[in-house]
Amino acid sequence: MSTILKGGTLVTETDAFQADLVMDRGTIAAVGRNFQPRKGTEVVDARGMYVMPGGIDAHVHFQLPFCGTVSSDDFLNGTKAAACGGVTTVIDYAIQTKGRPVMEAVEKRRAEADGRVCVDYALHAGITDWKDGSPRDLRRLVAYGIPTVKMFMIYRKEGWMADDYMLFSALEETARCGAMIELHAESVSLLDGLVARYHRNWKRLGARGHALSRPAFAEEEAVRRAIMWAGATGGRVYIVHMSAGASADAVREAQERGVRVYAETCPQYLLLDDSVFRKRNGHLYATCPQIKSKADAERLWRGVTNGEVSLIATDTCTFTTRQKAMWGGDFTKIPYGMPGVETMVPLMHTFGVGAGRFSVNRLVQLVSANPARLHGLYPQKGTLAVGADADVVVFDPRRKHVISPRRLQTNCDWSPYDGWRLTGWPALVFSRGRLAARNGKFVGEEGWGRFVRREPWGGIEGRIQQ
Repeated sequence: MSTILKGGTLVTETDAFQADLVMDRGTIAAVGRNFQPRKGTEVVDARGMYVMPGGIDAHVHFQLPFCGTVSSDDFLNGTKAAACGGVTTVIDYAIQTKGRPVMEAVEKRRAEADGRVCVDYALHAGITDWKDGSPRDLRRLVAYGIPTVKMFMIYRKEGWMADDYMLFSALEETARCGAMIELHAESVSLLDGLVARYHRNWKRLGARGHALSRPAFAEEEAVRRAIMWAGATGGRVYIVHMSAGASADAVREAQERGVRVYAETCPQYLLLDDSVFRKRNGHLYATCPQIKSKADAERLWRGVTNGEVSLIATDTCTFTTRQKAMWGGDFTKIPYGMPGVETMVPLMHTFGVGAGRFSVNRLVQLVSANPARLHGLYPQKGTLAVGADADVVVFDPRRKHVISPRRLQTNCDWSPYDGWRLTGWPALVFSRGRLAARNGKFVGEEGWGRFVRREPWGGIEGRIQQ
């Protein structure tokens, strides 16, 4: 069925103007004024609203096995929560089991998601077993529509870690085949040593041990090392969940030298600080990497504003209070992760646009256009251009909303932003032209979403908006 969104303010990464938008057969069919509806066309009054491209959360973990449990939002409910928050595409991970083919992980992950997702999704692959044949695997992934590969500079005991030569070799191949390495950057030997040191006093330290054992310079050192290998190889590296202010300094310096390095940060690193670990329920806030200081948060905000940070994602990984209680007071046993996909867009509107840190156009860049460009989805997604997928959010910039876990779609029974007062919330969310959520409630069709194959890097570097 065709739908006309009438009289709203269409917001792209560069413009904001009043116009009508027509959605037909899953795509944006026209943008203009005074369209006359045909028989059967639904007309939606969008006056006073922003009409924006749907959010793209390029970093989610649904039904992730971790620490002896599984994250509480599966693909079904996680994508419902995404829709309720104005996110119309998510990118999850398919992590290779050491000794097994990486495509086996992709096929397994697709079997878990296909037919259950409620908005469109894509996958990053995770290569944990880089060998002589891995360049061929990387080229197969690119041909399959997965041009981004996760690698880890930590998790040595788990068998996921890539050493410097593995990372160097993978970055060499990205320069040839159009792939990009998505990198978890922390210094493993330093990290393991500090965790062991502080673990001796885990009963006294509680959740503070998590913060003390993962200082900001453990991330900065790893980021600078990764940048060295990216510069030497001409490869592409994308720093996931950047949490330290000094890491933003390193990224800026490298970008000025022409190194192909990009970075995401997450709402929790912008809006929270390490004082949360002194709370009685401080263990709930444990993530990897962990929340840093107020100074780190302010430096990251400047990076978001200035362009060193290319996009916002969430690293959403939900564990309930019961699951988090598995820690038993030992900070090394906390399931790392927090809910986030449902609140990303309104939080960034309130504390980014509303606080005067950046414009609503920059918001669209950060949560939609740049995620689409960097991950090979543009211009199918991330824009309001004719012919693009009709992933569209009608956003009410004046609506007052108080965050409460009871009012959210997520299966998580707590929120790091519980009680926070927001201004602006998605009123209507369309996935390929079909209504998926209304005023924070899922009203779409279960299983509507589909797997999206993505394009490798070609000439898109010059189109990344910083």
